[in-house]
Amino acid sequence: MTENAIDPLPAGIAPLARHPRTFFGEPRALAYLAFTEAWERFSYYGMTALLVLYLTQSLLLQGHVENIVGFGPFRAGLEAVFGPMSTLAIGSQIVGLYTGFVYFTPVFGGLIADRWLGHRLAVVLGAVLMSAGHLAMAFDASFLGALALLIVGCGLLKGNISTQVGELYDETDGDGRTRAFTIFSMGINVGAVTGPLLCGLLAQLYGWHAGFALAGLLMLIGLGTYIAGFRLYPADRPRARDRQAAPPLDSRQRRTVVALAIMAGITTFQSIAYYQNTNINLIWIDRDVDMVLLGFHVPVAWFGSLDSLVSIAAVPVLLRLWRRQAGRGREPDDLAKIGIGAWIATVANLLLVGGCLASAQAGSRVPVLIPIFYDVLLGVAFLYYWPTLLAAVSRNAPPSVRATMMGAVFLSSFISDFALGWLGGLYDTMSPAAFWAMHAGIAAVGGILAFALRRPLKALLGA
Repeated sequence: MTENAIDPLPAGIAPLARHPRTFFGEPRALAYLAFTEAWERFSYYGMTALLVLYLTQSLLLQGHVENIVGFGPFRAGLEAVFGPMSTLAIGSQIVGLYTGFVYFTPVFGGLIADRWLGHRLAVVLGAVLMSAGHLAMAFDASFLGALALLIVGCGLLKGNISTQVGELYDETDGDGRTRAFTIFSMGINVGAVTGPLLCGLLAQLYGWHAGFALAGLLMLIGLGTYIAGFRLYPADRPRARDRQAAPPLDSRQRRTVVALAIMAGITTFQSIAYYQNTNINLIWIDRDVDMVLLGFHVPVAWFGSLDSLVSIAAVPVLLRLWRRQAGRGREPDDLAKIGIGAWIATVANLLLVGGCLASAQAGSRVPVLIPIFYDVLLGVAFLYYWPTLLAAVSRNAPPSVRATMMGAVFLSSFISDFALGWLGGLYDTMSPAAFWAMHAGIAAVGGILAFALRRPLKALLGA
């Protein structure tokens, strides 16, 4: 017998089957996609948690603002639209425009991927541009250019990586897609937790640019993670220019697109109430909240991560709850979950109203536990409405426009971030209690619409 010979198995004994390796029972590719998203969200939320404080406490002040290339015409353009603006109002609007356009450009990123680049190349190019944008944040002069690079890069990455998650599953595997997007959202929230914590701590210890530099480093790690899993991702569909034109959408598919667009529009209201926690909420905390907890002074930027930490911890709890409800035939459908998320966001903002009124009456600063509980509620609200929306689009959107529709979903975040930036400019003219009551009312509108339109939208979706 030669050295390389293999003894045959005895007759009647079958070889052991090799089971493919999985990630929590899901395709291995999901691990690379989720961790890429985690690093990208680390860089995004780490930078965003510093942005409004950096603008209002440093960059927009004398000695820095005059160094920003193109800022004079940029400010003139803002004031032509919104009227004269204070430093706080300009800072809030910049945050709103930046975070808004981050969620606007994925529409075009999806179109570019569908027509020319494919999803995989689009994600790589997006990560490269975002890394360059974080590097440019190190200099006052290149601030506006840095934001532009980050916006374009995120547009290429965001919707296309979400589309790849859905393409790991068969068209009929709706439950698998829901599990995948819940796990994928955990990756988002891991990055959203660690980003503000570490970038905020570095900024407090070593200055703003140390925090921004860490965000850039983690974006590069995200690029490496994505490339490492490249061979596992679904092959790109033929580009639109290389394949026969898809037949036009039929009437049922058009109704589905309309229903999904309305669902995304409904989430705009709770997103305004939710994402204000990384804008004016940080200004309010810095001014009005007693930040000492058990003798430790909590960095303000850390509040940008608390809701995401809750979103991670609450995933197994909610999955168990939903499975138990499903076993009894009582699991909320997609619209009901979106509505529940809106009502939880409403309660969170009402908690801030109560804290403001109580502290004003007592003549003291707001206890730090108030914004902590506010972020806890927002973390649960996020899980109810955002992964549900992504899964609904991935499950129902016609295949020929799925990448574009996944990018279009983020238009709801563009609208909400643009609106919350504008609303933040009103903070100088309102009491804190009135400001947060306004946001509670906005979130409540989303809850009302979700339940009022539940039946007609289910009919449009054919559910």
